[in-house]
This record gives sequence, C-alpha cells and structure tokens, in this order.
Amino acid sequence: MTNEIPPRIGDLLRTAAAHAAPLVGSITDDSLDAPTPCAEYDVRALLNHLFAVVVNFQALAAKEPADFSDTPDRLAEDGWRERFVAETGKLVTAWSAPGAEEGTSGAMGMPARTVGSMVLLDLTVHVWDLARATGRGFEPDPAVVAGLAEEVERMAPTARKMNVFGDAVDLPEDATGFERLLATTGRDPRAWTV
Repeated sequence: MTNEIPPRIGDLLRTAAAHAAPLVGSITDDSLDAPTPCAEYDVRALLNHLFAVVVNFQALAAKEPADFSDTPDRLAEDGWRERFVAETGKLVTAWSAPGAEEGTSGAMGMPARTVGSMVLLDLTVHVWDLARATGRGFEPDPAVVAGLAEEVERMAPTARKMNVFGDAVDLPEDATGFERLLATTGRDPRAWTV
C-alpha cells in the first residue's frame, strides 16, 4: 500500500478558479435577481457571499483573522467580474505559500488543510449553484472533485449540525463523483432547475 501525497490545496484552487472565472465572468446583470439552489441567496447575494469567502480565506491561509460579518455589495462596483478573477488569483497565491496547509487556521483552530478544503468546496459548489441559477451546466475538474470527496465526507456531520449542509440526497448508482459531492452537501444535482 502506498501513501499517496494529496494534491496541494493551492494547485486545486488554481484549477477550480480557472473553471470558475469564465462562468462568473459571463453572468449578466439581468440574472442577478434569479433564485439559486441556495434558498437564502439570489445570484447577487451568492456572488457577494463567494467574494467574501474568497477574500477572507486569503487571510486564513496566512493564519490571520478573517471578518465574515462585513459583506459589502461588491457587484455595485464597476469591474466586479475582473475583480473576482483578481481575488481568486490572490487566493491561489495565499494557499500556495509555504506553510499555508500546515498547522491550524481560523478562529475554530481547525487543521489548515480542512480550512483550505472549505474554500475549495465553496469555489466549486457555489459556481455550480450559479451555473444552475443562470441556466448553464458546470463540471469541475475531476482532480478537484477527487481532492474534495474525502474531506467533504469528513466535515459533513458537523456542517449539517451548523446548517451549512442540508441532508444528504440519495442518488442512483450511475451518479458521477461530482453529483455525489453535491448530494453530500444537500443538493439534488438532477432536480434543481431555474
């Protein structure tokens, strides 16, 4: 049995960001009020949430405090699509820095790799949410899905208690790895439509 070294969070984030940027960049202003699979968010609110996550997790990579209480409407600013690309680039740089995955990070003192997986999950699942909300398909890189699968299963019970994940959704045997990942977070990948 070999002990495979898992891919680095920074590398997985680089791949996820490359898949996310074109989709986010093509969201039109007339779809900002559309509902999303996250019942509490429309497209605008979900984009602002994703911005807040991307910005705050840069600080968490450096073991600095993050402030999730301040979520300005970044979409009110011109050039928000380009800013999203710039901020995800900063996120990749932060999580690629030496030591970013080591030790603990965040106010809850969680393992840094778990914290990095949390932002990777948001950058993957919320982009799927945005794709669904705007009537498009989205399929992340298989390496990202594989890099998240075990960590998401591990964090799921706690995430459900905190109402971050919904109840797991049952899927047929032919479900893909990404569909299973979505189902673990409480999303039904085959049912939600605009």
